[in-house]
Amino acid sequence: MRYISNTPAEQEKMLQEIGADKVSDLFQAIPENIKFDRSFNIPAALSELELKELIKDKAEKNLDLSEFDSYLGAGSYDHYIPAIIDHLIIRSEFYTAYTPYQAELSQGTLQAIYEYQSMICELTGMGISNASLLDGASALGEAVIMAGRHSRKEKIIMPETVHPAYREVAQTYGKPHGLKFVETSLKGSSSNYKEIKEELDGNTAAVVFQYPNFFGTVEDLAEIARMLENHKKAVFIVVANPMALGLLTPPGEFGADIVVGEGQPLGNPVNYGGPNLGFMAIRDDRRLLRQLPGRLVGKTEDIEGNTGYVMTMQTREQHIRREKATSNICTNEALNALMAAIYLATMGKKGVEEVANQCYQKTRYLKEKLAEIDDVTVVNGDNHFNEFWLKIETADKSLEEIETKMCQQGILAGVNLAELTDQQGLLVSVTEKKTREELDKYARKLEVLLNE
Repeated sequence: MRYISNTPAEQEKMLQEIGADKVSDLFQAIPENIKFDRSFNIPAALSELELKELIKDKAEKNLDLSEFDSYLGAGSYDHYIPAIIDHLIIRSEFYTAYTPYQAELSQGTLQAIYEYQSMICELTGMGISNASLLDGASALGEAVIMAGRHSRKEKIIMPETVHPAYREVAQTYGKPHGLKFVETSLKGSSSNYKEIKEELDGNTAAVVFQYPNFFGTVEDLAEIARMLENHKKAVFIVVANPMALGLLTPPGEFGADIVVGEGQPLGNPVNYGGPNLGFMAIRDDRRLLRQLPGRLVGKTEDIEGNTGYVMTMQTREQHIRREKATSNICTNEALNALMAAIYLATMGKKGVEEVANQCYQKTRYLKEKLAEIDDVTVVNGDNHFNEFWLKIETADKSLEEIETKMCQQGILAGVNLAELTDQQGLLVSVTEKKTREELDKYARKLEVLLNE
C-alpha cells in the first residue's frame, strides 16, 4: 500500500478504543465561536495520473535561468556546476541532509565534512572551520552572537554596505542577546571609514565587513585591521564571497577573527533561492573555538594506527544542555556542504582561480560597454569583482519599465536596489558562464531601449 490507510472501519475501531462516539468529539474543547463552521470547498479527488498532470502544468508556469539571460546576483549566483556533483551526491552513502547521530559509523560522511572544513580554511586563510550552517545570513547572525560572548561587549558596527538581508537577520539573532547595532553610511559604493573609526569605542564587540560588499565594491580590509589595532577586544567579522577568494587576498591575511558567508557559489544551484549553506571559519584561537556553533569533525587514528574521523565538537542543544549550547539552530546543511567540497576538489586551486578571474574580466567587459551609453553610470568605477552598481538616469523611463522591457527580451537586467535598500539603480552580476555575445547583447538592447 502506497499510503497509510484510514478506512471508516479503522476510524470506528480507534474511536472505540479511546471511548469517543465520533471524530468531532475530539474537538469539544475548542470554543464554538472560533470553530470553522463551513465547508472547506476542496475539489473532488483526483487519480494519481490526473494529479501528476496537474502538478506538471503548474510547475511549467515557473521559468528558470535556462530560459533567461540572467544578471541577477545579490548573494545567489549562476555559476557552472560540473556534472560530477549531481552524480556523486545521489550515492546512498551521502544522500542525507544530516550528519548521522552515530557519527563514527559513517566514516565517509565524516571524511567529506573534514575535507570541506579543510578547504574552507584554505580558501579563507583561517585556522578552524565548522561543518556548515543554514545560509550566509544566519552564519552572520551566529557570528555576532559569538563576538558578543567572546568580547563581553555590546556594540556591533555594521556598515550599510553589508547585504540588507544579512543585517536584518544579524539583528534578529543579536538583539535578544542584548547586542546594540550601529549602521554606518555609504561613501560612494564603499563604507564610510571615517564614520566607522568614530564609532569604535571600548564597548565595541565587533565590526562587520562584506568582501566584496553588497554593491560589488572590494572593501579595504587592511584599513579596518589598522583601526582595530587599538581595540583588541573588538572582533573583526568578514562576510566573504567564497568565489571571490579565488582572486582576492583571503580575510585571514588581514587579521580577520571570524569569516562567514554563503557557500552557494561553490557547486550549489540557484534553485529558486535554496537550499543554501552557510560557512564559518575562525582564527586558530581556543577561546573562539569554544564559542563556535554547529559541528566540528576531526581526524585521528585508532589503536591499530588506522585513520579515523570523529565528531570533535558538537556544541549545539541536541547534544548538550540547552543553556550551554552555543546555538539552538540544529540543521546542518551537510549535503550542500558535500556539493561544495566536491566542487572545490574538482576545480582545484587553479580552477577556482580561473573561474574567479573570468567572473572579474567579463564583469569588467560589460561594465566598460555600458559606461559608453548615455544616461548610464557605473558607480563602482574599477573597484569590483563580479557585480557592479549601475545607475540609469533618464527622464522618460522608470527603472521598473526598463527591467520589464529587458525581461520581455529574455534578459534579467539585474537586481533593483530600491527593492532592498534606500539606493537607486541596478546591481548587475556577471559569472564565468557569460559569453561575449551575451554581454554585447545586454549592452545593445539596453542602449536601444534608452534611445526609444
